[in-house]
Amino acid sequence: MVTIKDIAKLANVSHTTVSRALNNSPLIKEPTKRKILDIASQLNYTPNYNAKSLVMQKSHTIGLFFSTISDGTSTSFLADAIKGVNSVISEDYNLFVRGIDDYEDFSSINSKRYDGIILMSQSDADNAFIYHVREKNIPLVVLNRQLEDRTIINILSNDREGSHHAVNYLIKCGHQKIAIIEGKEEFKSSHERKNGYLSALIEKNIPIHHEYSEKGNYEMQGGYTAMEKLLSLEKPPTAVFCSNDDMAIGAMNAIFAKGLSVPHDISVIGFDDIGFAKYTTPRLTTVKRPMEEISIQGAKSILSLMSQQEDQGGNHFENTELIIRDSVRALNDSSPV
Repeated sequence: MVTIKDIAKLANVSHTTVSRALNNSPLIKEPTKRKILDIASQLNYTPNYNAKSLVMQKSHTIGLFFSTISDGTSTSFLADAIKGVNSVISEDYNLFVRGIDDYEDFSSINSKRYDGIILMSQSDADNAFIYHVREKNIPLVVLNRQLEDRTIINILSNDREGSHHAVNYLIKCGHQKIAIIEGKEEFKSSHERKNGYLSALIEKNIPIHHEYSEKGNYEMQGGYTAMEKLLSLEKPPTAVFCSNDDMAIGAMNAIFAKGLSVPHDISVIGFDDIGFAKYTTPRLTTVKRPMEEISIQGAKSILSLMSQQEDQGGNHFENTELIIRDSVRALNDSSPV
């Protein structure tokens, strides 16, 4: 097996110079660097990452943690987050994915196992994990949930604004009896989306009815069950804002099961714009939350922190977008809008 020392002999430099050149160090002049890289290429040199890790005290592992993977995290949310991060980090790093709720304690979370951690935070309960990671001096980026600590890089979408736009769109379509199917109670996003829903109603002086609010836990079955309850009301809503697309799909199926149609009898709007949203019948109107883009920016930020480059903390917002399809209609018109 070719080693750094072999390359050093042929290049007539020290093995330290070879190591720096292979790691693209700015301390090595470009002609020397090119010479070393050419020799390494000719010899088909492959780095020994185990040895490299011991010398540099790096694990070559980036942790991608979620508040939970098994309880309330939709498959589309999980897939978009992993896809975004994985598209940025190079093959030099291993990506370790886990839910915080899998741990009884965080003693195994240390700088020898992780060069950096990206936290897809869904709950305030994650603060204990954040405190532990910072105490261990592990580079950290937090996505999805807004933090008060401005020293931490925090990337998220403005869920309150997105849900406000969605409900305001329903109001513009003539709806006044607008229900909400909420997400998982302990998730911050559930509260942000409900606040957006409420603020839109208050802004337009539309009465808020307690019976028009049901919980769906971010799952299709939860959306189905919540919609059944709304349909059983003496005066059912004419439109329903669902706090994610999975629940919206479940709600639509509950409506169909009652012999009703979307959007003729009830309009439905979702949140996230998952891949299935454009293939439902009718196609789902929803709020696009750029989860993959948030994850891409998070991965770029953690790599920057790990390389000790300047990277400013604080909140960085990615914009949401209302995607109008076929599941909402204007009450003065029989066709979708």
